[in-house]
Amino acid sequence: MMKEIIYTDAAPAAIGPYSQATAFGNLIFTSGQIPLVPATGEVIAGDVSVQARQALENLKAVLQQGNSSLDNVLKTTCFLADMADFAAFNVIYTEYFGAGVPARSCVAVKTLPKNVLVEVEAIAYRV
Repeated sequence: MMKEIIYTDAAPAAIGPYSQATAFGNLIFTSGQIPLVPATGEVIAGDVSVQARQALENLKAVLQQGNSSLDNVLKTTCFLADMADFAAFNVIYTEYFGAGVPARSCVAVKTLPKNVLVEVEAIAYRV
């Protein structure tokens, strides 16, 4: 088995020295997805709900490129710029993951890239 680099134009290109995701065997490890619009590379305007939706759409696109899906996510790590946004973030997160939510860590951090409000990374499997 070898490490596989996963890349799709349906998600924003990396803004640093990292891959959108890597896979090894049946596991996919995504980089943190922030609310950049793939076509423009710009941060989507809006509150944490708008930004969470875009970040999760980006995550979904990366997983699909790796022959996986949100349904196959085992663990997420979620970063918020402000823990006061936790409840609003959870509403959007639940829309994407439904009742079969993966294990998760969610932390507030001082600053995120491009001063966004949310970033989400995942570990998923593919069949």
